[in-house]
Formats: sequence, structure tokens, C-alpha cells
Amino acid sequence: MSRVKIKFFYIVFSGLFLLVISACTSSVETKTLRLGHALDTQHPVHLAMKVLGESLDEKSSGKLKLDIYPSSQLGGERECLELLQIGSLDITKVSAAVLENFIPEYKVFSLPYIFRDKTHMYHVFDSEVGEDLLNKGERFRLRGLTFYDAGSRSFYMKDNAVNTPDDLINKKIRVQKSNMAVTMINQLGGSPTPISWGELYTALQQGVVDGAENNPPSFYSSKHYEVCKHFTINEHTSVPDVLLIGTDTWNRLDEQERQWLEEAVEESATVQRELWVASEKESLEKVKEAGVTIHYPDKSLFEAKTQSMEAMFETDEDIKSLIKSIKNTP
Repeated sequence: MSRVKIKFFYIVFSGLFLLVISACTSSVETKTLRLGHALDTQHPVHLAMKVLGESLDEKSSGKLKLDIYPSSQLGGERECLELLQIGSLDITKVSAAVLENFIPEYKVFSLPYIFRDKTHMYHVFDSEVGEDLLNKGERFRLRGLTFYDAGSRSFYMKDNAVNTPDDLINKKIRVQKSNMAVTMINQLGGSPTPISWGELYTALQQGVVDGAENNPPSFYSSKHYEVCKHFTINEHTSVPDVLLIGTDTWNRLDEQERQWLEEAVEESATVQRELWVASEKESLEKVKEAGVTIHYPDKSLFEAKTQSMEAMFETDEDIKSLIKSIKNTP
């Protein structure tokens, strides 16, 4: 073989070798985290997650990326939590009401009127109290990253307005699979009926339940306003969404990667709060245009009926102390 041909093959194979090495190096340098959740792609929490992914990509110069799987592609909230625990999913978002079945301390968020107002709620989320709660899940292989604002939950009904707790007597009200939610509806005189979110529209249509409770953006995005024409802004609970990472995934990240992730998460939480306020306003306007009547009752009537729920934790020193800390937060 001539020297020219040998040189030619040497150059070609050297080039191919360098391409392979480059591809392998790129693969090693880039980590992709998978985030699964149950919300639709127009929800303000999903939009905040997109900000999270963009921020993470920018901060890490493409070394740490986020793939998002919305709309229950990987299962509902409970399934995603279980996938996190076994390391088959990296990050998810769940309601604190679902999380209380794994981490008992999260029951405090389902106590009616635990927050004085939205400002107080944000102060709790951003305080040592909030940080301590986020860390409570580590013993269950779940590490909290941040709280997303999920607004306040209120009642919506098919055929009647809810102006006082008496309007709920003997009414079948859909609740999440949360013991606290069940107790609250019982206290108000209603009949709590746990039904999965995906089955609720049909359940309302068919009269399986008379109504439900949730925040305005969820009421609008789910199209439940097509069936329920009365929305009561009594704001009985303010149950946040919680962004979590599996401890297996967290332990695989180095210090720099953790810093990138925490900074990106903080940015997304700030944006999410702004998106949420705008979404609440828009949602109420849209459902009113669709023929829904918005009611503004005396909230103190609902608070009086449910204030005894705190007594459930009289013998639980940990949760009792947590309630006190939340109330003492400025």
C-alpha cells in the first residue's frame, strides 16, 4: 500500500476516532433529569417547570437538562411519587394533600384557614419552617425542592350555591384521597366522596357527586364549569404543590449540579407565583363568561365549623409544634 493511501486512511480513521470520543465525552458531560406530573401544558405550574428547564440548561451550559412529561404520561401523582422512590423518575410535582399519605407532617396544609392570607403563606414557604418541611421526606426517599402556589380551594356545585356550611348538608362532595379533606367535609355537614381527578368530570355529569372543591385555574382548565354553574370563593384551604426529587437522583448529583438545580428551582418558584395570580384572575373571568355565578360568602362561618380540626393533633407533639410555628410566622 502506498504511503499516500496509508496517510489517507490514517486521517480518516483518526477523524472517526475523534468523533466517537467527542460523542462519548458529550454523553458523559450531559445529564438529563426526567420530570413527570399530572397537570396539562397550560397550567401555571407546568409553565414554571418550563422556566426551570430553560434556567437549568442556561446555568449549566447544557450539562444538566430537564425532560418534562406532563398530563399524567407517566402516571398520576401517587404513581409518580412511587417512581421517585424506586429511582425510575427523577422529579415530580404533587399536591401536599397527596403527600400527607407519605409524610404525616404535610397534614398541616389541609387544616382549614391555617394561613392568615397569601402573604403569610409565602412567608411560611420561604421560612425555616418551610425548609424543614421540604426535608421531612428524605426518610421516605423524597427530597422537597420548593413549594408552588396552588391557590386556595373553594366549593363549586352543579345545582345550588354554597353561601353557608348548611348548604353542604347531605351533599356529595368530591375530595382528594386525603383523610384531612374527608374530615373537613364531614365537619361542614357534607358527604365526602374520594374520586380521582381524571374521573371527576364524568362523575359530576352523571350525578355521582353534587360538587367538588378546588382552585379557580383547575376549575377552568378541567372544564368543570361546563357542568357546575356555581363557584363559591370561601377559600377553606391553601394546599400547595410540592416539587420533589428522588434521593437516589439527588445523591448522584455533584455539588455544582445541585447548586444549578436549586438556583433554577428558585427562579421557577418566583415566576410561578406571578403566573398563578394572573391565571386565577383570568380563570374567574372565563368561567363567568361561560355562565358561572361567583359567590362570596362569609368565610368566618366556614372557619367556625372547622376550627376544631386542630384538636386532632392534640397528642401529636410534632404536628402540634408545627402548627404553632406556622401561626407564629410573621
